[in-house]
Amino acid sequence: MSTHLYTALNLAARGVPVLPLRAGKLPVPNCPACRDNACGGRPNMKTPGPCICPRPCHGWAAATANPAVIGSPDWATVWRQAQAVAFCPGGAGVTVVDLDHADAVAWASATLPTTRTVATTRGEHWIYRGAMPSSNGVRDGVDIKSAMSYARWLGPGTGTMTPLPDTVRALVGRKPAAAVRPVAVTAPVGGGECRHRTPAYLERGIAMAEQRITGARTAIHTTVYRTFLAVLSTHGRCGCLTQTHIDRLFAAAQTKGESARHCADAWVNATNVLGR
Repeated sequence: MSTHLYTALNLAARGVPVLPLRAGKLPVPNCPACRDNACGGRPNMKTPGPCICPRPCHGWAAATANPAVIGSPDWATVWRQAQAVAFCPGGAGVTVVDLDHADAVAWASATLPTTRTVATTRGEHWIYRGAMPSSNGVRDGVDIKSAMSYARWLGPGTGTMTPLPDTVRALVGRKPAAAVRPVAVTAPVGGGECRHRTPAYLERGIAMAEQRITGARTAIHTTVYRTFLAVLSTHGRCGCLTQTHIDRLFAAAQTKGESARHCADAWVNATNVLGR
């Protein structure tokens, strides 16, 4: 049994939904049957649990505390290749305040109630008892990971876990969605020079964009916008970019905690900047 599988089963025994991570702290990519959401995904993608398919290939939504799923043959190969274990904080009834650098840790120490603390590579995770909506970039170097999100398991930490304070909830509450009509997001109309001599060129570009988004550790909002801008600049002139491609980019952004509203706004803003 691999070390990561052993850790995952121990966490699951305590009711913590877990999932394997590959290199770069990324979730397992979609299998061919689930590519472009062909499988339909989890119903509503609202709660953690096993994928519709038996593989752990739906990001945070694949997280499960079921040992039969975690130790199944469909997960076995993934565990052998896994680089880390992640968990869905909201599914475990907790919230992780991810502090990405020393200034963020200093801010938390001066502002937030003390709670269980876990050291990370560059900062700290502060873990509170209670779940809430997730949101990235609530402050410089501060992400909130709880419902519909995942965090890397780095050990039990030190200190006593305390109830989720209103101070943390307010960090997300400061960023309400604008009360505007829904934006219809569509692929650009063609008419420009086509650079896609083969389908592989466009596919490689979209795959690289997905990886850039899911690999971002800070400044998630900015990364999503700049990636959309780069995709449109390179691939949006000739009409080869389809709604399926857009859906893949939005799905990647939402695994990092971005809302559908923000994705739509970022796409429209990028489109407007390029004059599409």
